[in-house]
Amino acid sequence: RPILDMSYSRHFLDFQGSSIPSSMKKLVVTKLSQNFREAVALRQDSPVPLPGDGDLLVRNRFVGINASDINYSAGRYDTSVKPPFDIGFEGVGEVVALGLSASADYTVGQAVAYVKAGSFAEYTVVPAKQAVPLPSVKPEFLTLMVSGATAYISLKELGELSEGKKVLVTAAAGGTGQFAVQLAKKAKCHVIGTCSSDEKGGFLKSIGCDRTINYKTENVESVLRKDYPEGVDVVYESVGGKMFDLALNSLATKGCLIVIGFIAGYQNPTGLQPIKAELLPAKLLKKSASVRGFFLNHYLSEYKMALKRLLEMYERGDLVCEVDFGNMSPEGKFTGLESVFRAVDYMYMGKNIGKIVVELPHSVNSKL
Repeated sequence: RPILDMSYSRHFLDFQGSSIPSSMKKLVVTKLSQNFREAVALRQDSPVPLPGDGDLLVRNRFVGINASDINYSAGRYDTSVKPPFDIGFEGVGEVVALGLSASADYTVGQAVAYVKAGSFAEYTVVPAKQAVPLPSVKPEFLTLMVSGATAYISLKELGELSEGKKVLVTAAAGGTGQFAVQLAKKAKCHVIGTCSSDEKGGFLKSIGCDRTINYKTENVESVLRKDYPEGVDVVYESVGGKMFDLALNSLATKGCLIVIGFIAGYQNPTGLQPIKAELLPAKLLKKSASVRGFFLNHYLSEYKMALKRLLEMYERGDLVCEVDFGNMSPEGKFTGLESVFRAVDYMYMGKNIGKIVVELPHSVNSKL
């Protein structure tokens, strides 16, 4: 009997009765630059990709903004990739078409999340084995995919958290900082968070942060020296530059500094702000301390388990997943792919509380 495999149909209906268009909008890196607006162009009429046998075609409803979007568009992650190439790391949406093998585990209309390059598009093809089934399409799930998983796995694998340890989280009110604070509190640690406004400090207190330091109004170094003379045991560090030096100097004996990023340098042509690294061997030796780097791609064997735990915690109400849609930004909420540029700017101005998410509205053009 003939089997109709939708993935090879040039034109088909999605589950809400509207026809899937043949073309779509997407963002493409057209030249390598640490200036996101210079590097990336909005294409209006890219062909909607067709899913292969083991793939899902996902209509994106929410896409996540990451600090590393700029590193990717600057060509810093994979020097072999030449423009033009797709951009955006994570999305949440509905399956609107799928290949035959993929239909063993997924159905049209199902909510899914994924981490895969190319999410800044109206439709993205996602291998079924990389998709994460969700109970519904909610932006909160997006916060867990990269930001939550980074905090969970890095603290579990490298942080060696235990009751009473002092944990310093830099950029604590940001997309991943919010999870480092909550997970450290769940491990019964004493948590210190740096942030740039009293509003962010209030948010941090609401999720359990024991001591907030507004670095615009307080001297972080003085506060740490005065309040934590013995030093801090673990630092979750994503800022780089001067903040890295300060955090390193604040480590306790046998302390560990986990580097998950260096956002202060991402928009620089070289990508790095100088640190006083020539003193690093002496500083580490003096305290038997360590500096560990963490890049999520190297821990993918832990990823499914981490995400499962995070989803369970959120569903139980044990985890706050703060989403920032840019409602307080000058031009309002981030809606549509056009607003990704504004969202990236907003992040680098340090305005966000929680994870920055862009909504891609979908108007159903029903044929029924």
